Amino acid sequence: MCMSAYTLAGVWPFRRQPTSLISVSDPRLVELFAAGPPNYSGESVTEGTAMGLSGVYRAGSIISGTIASLPLRTLATNRAGQRERARSFLDDPNPGIQTPFEWAETILWHLLLHSDCFLVHVYNGAGQLVGLNPVHPLAVAVEWDDDRPGGKLFKVRLDHGEARAGQREFDGATLTHIMGPSLDGLRGVSLIRLARNSFGTGIAGERSAATTFRNGAQFGALVTPEDDLDPDEAKTISRDLNAAMTGTENAGSIRVINRKLKLSPWTMSHEDAQWLQSRAFSIEEIGRWFGVPPHLLGQSEKSTSWGTGIEEQNRGLARHTLMPWTTRMEQRLTRLLPRTRVAEFDYSGYLQPSPEDEINLLIKQVDAGLLTLNEARRIRNLPPVAGGDVPRGVAAPPPEVAA
Repeated sequence: MCMSAYTLAGVWPFRRQPTSLISVSDPRLVELFAAGPPNYSGESVTEGTAMGLSGVYRAGSIISGTIASLPLRTLATNRAGQRERARSFLDDPNPGIQTPFEWAETILWHLLLHSDCFLVHVYNGAGQLVGLNPVHPLAVAVEWDDDRPGGKLFKVRLDHGEARAGQREFDGATLTHIMGPSLDGLRGVSLIRLARNSFGTGIAGERSAATTFRNGAQFGALVTPEDDLDPDEAKTISRDLNAAMTGTENAGSIRVINRKLKLSPWTMSHEDAQWLQSRAFSIEEIGRWFGVPPHLLGQSEKSTSWGTGIEEQNRGLARHTLMPWTTRMEQRLTRLLPRTRVAEFDYSGYLQPSPEDEINLLIKQVDAGLLTLNEARRIRNLPPVAGGDVPRGVAAPPPEVAA
């Protein structure tokens, strides 16, 4: 298939060249030098370190994976004013490179972490829009430009080898920008920057846990010798004690030090420091940032774990967390379709009730005349029956008189 100037090979950011060098346009390098103001914990909060937290990865996977599993429909309005399925490029939005699930999951992660999603338009030889190519948000600079379609100028700098290296410019006619929460309408407010203190605290907790287990003996101590020591002797004793008592290989062992020393523990216990409680709170805090209930992140102590409690929480997740993200995507993607068509995520499978509830609901709808018997049977994948196409309460048409 012949491509126009905006081809897949020219803008795809995930293709790697066989080189060990890092380009100045690499998103990872941009992230390193644009990590934002320091946080209280002193830990570096980047895309990679944030996703290293189990709560962040799980919350982001729940939102991105759930939305990506929803069918993205293109609906057209017919002459009767009813919506019906129609075909469009959104059935396979990044052909040959990503599956529809992978495509939706990628742009959701961009939105969740950076509150920005940039999709470069891909056209065929006839100038028809045939795909949307995700570009990493850290590789895009956005400026206001009233002379450009959409009023914005997008400067994209990606490394595709020496032949295609450099910066490329796009506008609203060649790139679709989906934003998360924004204060100026130019770019979304990055969650990594907003939550850097919460994420930094979680990263510090993980580092503290790793250091504690790495050192084996889970305490610090103050050693007081009974004899006077010069500085060199003190350093030697400290080195010998650390070699004998710390490290996982020394955990639980008995060591002998040929010195008269008084050992005074100099640390708080995990219970006093509320170490485990702080790690649990970190997961709850991450859940609040993403809008994911605690039970989906493995925190079931404060919520019911059976019956209608979880079912209602799942519906709440769809209503309060998933739908705001899908609505953003639907409205932007609809602008790329003809006027009579709209893009819409189908939640029917996600919100489908239990089989017993669904059957009872279908029976009530058939009795009320909202569905015919055959329509209800079709929903349950059952064959039609004779006379089942007439709604209840409506007189059947008279039989045709044979000629």
